[in-house]
Amino acid sequence: MTSTGNSEPVIVWFRSDLRLSDHRPFVAAAASGRPLIACYVLDEQGPTTQWALGGASRWWLHHSLAALAASLEALGGRLVLRRGPALHALSALITETDACAVHCGASAEPHGMQTEKQISVELASRGGGLISHRGALLFQPEAIRNRKGDPFQVFTPYWKTLLRAPDPGLPLACPRSPVFYPGNVRSEALEALQLIPRAPDWSKGFKGLWMPGEQGARACVEEFLANRLSRYRNARDLPHAEATSGLSAHLRFGEISPREVWHILHNHLLQNPSTSSDAEAFLRQLGWREFSYYLLHYQPELPVTPFRASFAAFPWRRDPAALESWQNGQTGYPIVDAGMRQLWQTGWMHNRVRMVVASFLVKHLLIPWQDGARWFWDTLVDADLANNSAGWQWVAGCGADAAPYFRIFNPILQGKKFDKTGAYVYRWVPELSGLPLKYVHEPWHASSEILDAAGVCLGRDYPLPIVDHADARARALTAYREMGKKIPS
Repeated sequence: MTSTGNSEPVIVWFRSDLRLSDHRPFVAAAASGRPLIACYVLDEQGPTTQWALGGASRWWLHHSLAALAASLEALGGRLVLRRGPALHALSALITETDACAVHCGASAEPHGMQTEKQISVELASRGGGLISHRGALLFQPEAIRNRKGDPFQVFTPYWKTLLRAPDPGLPLACPRSPVFYPGNVRSEALEALQLIPRAPDWSKGFKGLWMPGEQGARACVEEFLANRLSRYRNARDLPHAEATSGLSAHLRFGEISPREVWHILHNHLLQNPSTSSDAEAFLRQLGWREFSYYLLHYQPELPVTPFRASFAAFPWRRDPAALESWQNGQTGYPIVDAGMRQLWQTGWMHNRVRMVVASFLVKHLLIPWQDGARWFWDTLVDADLANNSAGWQWVAGCGADAAPYFRIFNPILQGKKFDKTGAYVYRWVPELSGLPLKYVHEPWHASSEILDAAGVCLGRDYPLPIVDHADARARALTAYREMGKKIPS
């Protein structure tokens, strides 16, 4: 419905919370009784500049905004799109409509918090107000501390403490009949935001694979509960098994809240107690998401600075050719190349394989973890600043609760252990589809006769390994010892 009164409107500023259910700002603004203006600002010029969305995330955002706009239209409203620094865009919108307040979801990222502070000060000077509502996380970082009152630096005690906390509150329902502002408010066309790649359109593989938006998130949860949860614990590390939830991008764009996921899982458990071990394993992964934001909260430089200060002395290498081979899935190690090609073609990579390819970059090639994190930021549809940064630091050995640096994944053994049938490699590295399983994870051990029969000429159809595993491992350990020598005593 639309407003017939003359009351000042309020703005609902959608950010990384592109949904209507369990949306605290939307619920609070609707409860005020004032007409609503729903707005999204594509801010690539303010404090967010350094972490402007990568290409794959922009593709997802386009479709998520389209879905949100459709949901608002079904309620009688519309989504106003603006671009530019959020402070300028919101100030202009307030001037145009005489809006008295802005409701938004509180950011859990440092640059988002900085933006909120700037906007809050500016609006206060003009007699308005910014009202931020927390809801991006299950628990606020300040609420989870160790016995000394200090932040945790290890996941397991953090998770045990979190589990002892009261359950997150119940999700909020979408307002049934919100009142929307009746005036004609200028809006950018979605296409004008230029979020979709055009020339070339490298996102062709995304279509039909993903369903961005709130409805897509709910369909994803339902499919996970019906077909995947019961085998999650045992199969989630198998990249070909499709046993993971598929929720990462939906959570990243706030198309479903973590609180909703938490309660959906607990309600499912009440009716299906046999899945308790699988549900607990999944909730633990939700806990890792929380822990990543927890770390980012207490170390805002996490995306660029090692959590463990000693790693500032690590002797990283600059090797553009090796980095490009890794990015293109041309390392000569099939499990690594399969993962990198899956990433490029679909905008996503299985979590186990993410660890394998990350370990290969930082330990086999000695290329800085920041370079890998940047590539993931640009190519993942679920690129999330906290999770991406914490994950890369964990693999590199410089993060909180990280695997020791000297734990170096053997890409051959990782392939054999988690891709026992070769299904994952056969799918994403079709050059090797004719090879017997015995050689699919180490094709260089196949005889010339076997390679000929498979139609594979190493070095032409598929690359030889760009580094020898044993040599690379020895080099990495030497570098680790060298770092210790550089640390002042």
